[in-house]
Amino acid sequence: MTFSVAIVGRPNVGKSTLFNRLVGKKLALVDDTPGVTRDRREGKGRIGDLAFTVIDTAGLEDVSDDSLEARMRRQTERAVEEADVALLVVDARAGVTPTDRHFAALLRRGRTPVVLVANKAEGRAGEGGLYEAFELGLGEPVPISAEHGEGMADLYAALAPFRGEDDAPLAVDAEVGSRERPLQIAIVGRPNVGKSTLINALLGDDRLLTGPEAGITRDSIAVPFERAGRSYKLVDTAGLRRKARVEEKLEKLSVAETLRSLRFAEVCCLVLDASVGLEKQDLAIADLVEQEGRCLVIVLNKWDLVSDRKAALQQVRDRIQTSLPSARAVPVLTVSGAQGRGLDQMLDAAMAAHKQWNTRVSTAELNRWLGPALDQHPPPLVDGRRIRIRYGTQIKTRPPTIALFVSRPEDLPEHYLRYLANSFRDRFDISGVPVRFVMRKPKNPYDDG
Repeated sequence: MTFSVAIVGRPNVGKSTLFNRLVGKKLALVDDTPGVTRDRREGKGRIGDLAFTVIDTAGLEDVSDDSLEARMRRQTERAVEEADVALLVVDARAGVTPTDRHFAALLRRGRTPVVLVANKAEGRAGEGGLYEAFELGLGEPVPISAEHGEGMADLYAALAPFRGEDDAPLAVDAEVGSRERPLQIAIVGRPNVGKSTLINALLGDDRLLTGPEAGITRDSIAVPFERAGRSYKLVDTAGLRRKARVEEKLEKLSVAETLRSLRFAEVCCLVLDASVGLEKQDLAIADLVEQEGRCLVIVLNKWDLVSDRKAALQQVRDRIQTSLPSARAVPVLTVSGAQGRGLDQMLDAAMAAHKQWNTRVSTAELNRWLGPALDQHPPPLVDGRRIRIRYGTQIKTRPPTIALFVSRPEDLPEHYLRYLANSFRDRFDISGVPVRFVMRKPKNPYDDG
């Protein structure tokens, strides 16, 4: 049982840089723009043999209304309350500010122990701010440079007392491989379709920042979740707009992070605003999911706001048939994140798609399908000669990938492969899962070379 560490402080003092340093990966977005982090992000931190859960938080601001900044502050305060220890980070180069003093006073009154960290303390430029930090009344500050990895030994010494008696020094995890891996589900879609609200409804907790503002989520936030004995990792992502409209540097970083999450996911739930329907950008996102070989589930959110539900559902299905032929059998579900309806069905559909993603068909069974499929719709003629597909065999799963031995593989057109993919899905009852074909030319037994 490891302890938890919340990293807090005003905006732009290097909290996310310290988070990335402790987890050993660039998980959190880092930019010079203040206020990049908005949601809480958790990771497995480590300094030497000291293991802990580390939580990156939004920058603390002195607001208490109903604004976005105030909602971010409440998320941070909650992270501190739930943590075993808080790291209050100040910028040694900028010196102690009135905002630092204000929040240091608040933390002193709280129940969570606080370790004061003076970041950017490398060189003489940070000496003044380091000495100023003593006046915050939180004990001796720990001087570090999160960017350069300096001061980690001192931080280790400050955190070591919070390691519980039952916490053994960090060693190789003997359970790795013995436990079932969590199913990783990326929640993707355009901005303001209710992705974060959906995850909060599943968790039964306001874990992620939500609100009427479009584009609240910037980082991709992974949240562990369990249901009926099955572990999941739900990944909330930034909304994907049309490429031409993505202009700011920070939004480009957010989009890149969303695309990275999509590549590492197993199932992608494409969330649509049911009152708007399936738009061109949604089709582009679905195409990205297919290109990455991931399972796809289409989720119509805000279903409670739709008046003519039959027409809305039929419109989406018709659009899929005409504009997304590779996903014509993809599951389409109706949910309401605000009311918590249809969420179990969404997880069931994700589980079913994941099972199909792992489908393996024996070579004999595969060729029993392939023969009639070729008879029903033979490969085309090229230069007066018909392309011959001799046989096929499945070479991998996740997604199902089939090697076809073809007389002239370079001439087999794309539309014919789409026909085979749809026929394969129909025969083996697979929906929402890409099917890949790899062309191979049979070896000529009379060719000595």
